[in-house]
Amino acid sequence: MRFPPRITRTGAAAALLSALLVGGTVTATSATATPTAVGSICYGDLPSQAHDTLDLIEAGGPFPFPQDGTTFYNREGILPSQSTGYYHEYTVITPGSSTRGARRVVTGEEYQEDYYTADHYASFDLVDYDC
Repeated sequence: MRFPPRITRTGAAAALLSALLVGGTVTATSATATPTAVGSICYGDLPSQAHDTLDLIEAGGPFPFPQDGTTFYNREGILPSQSTGYYHEYTVITPGSSTRGARRVVTGEEYQEDYYTADHYASFDLVDYDC
């Protein structure tokens, strides 16, 4: 499975972050950003395991779990509404956990945004690569 590289994160992600924080729209496709609980997090503030996951995503794998790279359906409705298949989820290893744990990176393809959740989709933070 191949997904877009994260090379152009800053421009598109900055526009999306701005729309998320002020409740505006993203003009690339006029998608309205109306999530209910999306914050932001600086890339440098992510746990090191999230950096590892983002590096694997950029490299196209291999991923440690078969669920990695599968469609994230946004059933919670927290992320901006998009068509099925837009979002994909990846495990962020939790040291000491015998399971996949609760931490994930969820990617959005069109705007190449990356979201981090430490609480298994109860909340999300858009990763800000500029801070």
